[in-house]
Amino acid sequence: MQDPTTKYPKPPFEKQSQPFPGLASKMTPKPDHGETSYKGSGRLSGRKALITGGDSGMGRAAAIAYAREGADVAINYLPDEEEDAREVIALIEKEGRRGIALPGDLRDEAFCKKLVEDAAGALGGLDILVNNAGRQQQAASIYDITTDAFDATMKTNIYAMFWLTKAALRHLQPGSSIIQTTSEQAYDPSEDLVDYAMTKAAGMSFTKSMAKQLGPKGIRVNGVAPGPVWTPLQVAGGATMEKLQQFGGDTPMGRPGQPAELASIYVQLADNSASYSTGQVYGAAGGSGQP
Repeated sequence: MQDPTTKYPKPPFEKQSQPFPGLASKMTPKPDHGETSYKGSGRLSGRKALITGGDSGMGRAAAIAYAREGADVAINYLPDEEEDAREVIALIEKEGRRGIALPGDLRDEAFCKKLVEDAAGALGGLDILVNNAGRQQQAASIYDITTDAFDATMKTNIYAMFWLTKAALRHLQPGSSIIQTTSEQAYDPSEDLVDYAMTKAAGMSFTKSMAKQLGPKGIRVNGVAPGPVWTPLQVAGGATMEKLQQFGGDTPMGRPGQPAELASIYVQLADNSASYSTGQVYGAAGGSGQP
């Protein structure tokens, strides 16, 4: 037994900032992705997964967990995140699984198509797609969101999800899973995350529509909706310094979540034991949020 309110650090956190997209390895405190804590039991033995944003945050936690459950894993990330990504690949390979690093910018449709083909080719197939990568930049007013910034958020968070899912379908067989990382922002949007919250609501809707479309084909589509979770998104422009220092303090748990605390959800949604779960959005927000 362990008290969840004292399991991980609570605010106040020290002031810190990084240029986008940020590195988990340079955060204080460093996020826990399950590097030492997650224990696998063969639930995904022989599976083949592609995870976007697999260098840090929930994507990294899912990648580590999937490898320890017996899956081979390809991760996508931006070239600036290479340092974090190399740590993830090393952890995957330590489990005796295949780890494939596929850097590149998801805002490009041609790259998204190539990413899926490269992942499937390197893994010998594909049966799990985790659309996790996201762009989050806070802005006090809609006047502060430029068209270029808006476009970058839409393409990273919505277009890429659409392009990747479309490209992956030619590889996915009955029993495969697609998992979106949405957010509590889809249900309870913050005033300074207007464009980001829009994309997360779109991701939730996409999850439910695709679940209905792909259900008859035996392909399940679900989402995970994190609440305040300690990731590079927060220190790389996703939160004001004031909010960062008190991040997660207003939840009933009194702290932000750690990526490791969501890993088991991504495993469950990919596992065949969850064969009747589709079109669902699973929340983990420390008592806040509404999924």
